[in-house]
Amino acid sequence: MHKLNIVLVEPQIPQNTGNIARTCAVTGASLHLVEPLGFQINDKQLKRAGLDYWDKLDITYYKDMNDFFERTNGNYFYFTTKGKKAHSDVLYPSDAYIVFGREDAGLDEKLLYENMDHCVRIPMRNTLRSLNLSNSVAIAAYEVLRQWDYPDLSSQGRLTRY
Repeated sequence: MHKLNIVLVEPQIPQNTGNIARTCAVTGASLHLVEPLGFQINDKQLKRAGLDYWDKLDITYYKDMNDFFERTNGNYFYFTTKGKKAHSDVLYPSDAYIVFGREDAGLDEKLLYENMDHCVRIPMRNTLRSLNLSNSVAIAAYEVLRQWDYPDLSSQGRLTRY
């Protein structure tokens, strides 16, 4: 049984978290939010970005990273501009946790240093800082789901008027 877990460590921008919540809802991924958050969970912009999918989310909150590691068990992959291998060069196991840091600071470098074999990077131009967090999560989530052959997801649409 495959279960994708998307982890946001101290997200700061409510619109990003709302967009990511929507991605979690449509893919069936679990969302893990590690505090402190840079917004209130009832933030109007957060709700608007997530649309009406909030009731379809599997969401868990953690008071900090220690709490997160104490309450979870799986294979963690840290998405960072400091990673040495591409996100698409990794084989993601069925209990994957894809972990993303703050929009303004990324993940703690000590955590990255201690887990360098599990640090991955989405390829981009060296002269630019980073991708938007919600875009990065979507790219990563769909790479994992592609490797798993999109479990429980519909891969064919249909016209509604014809």
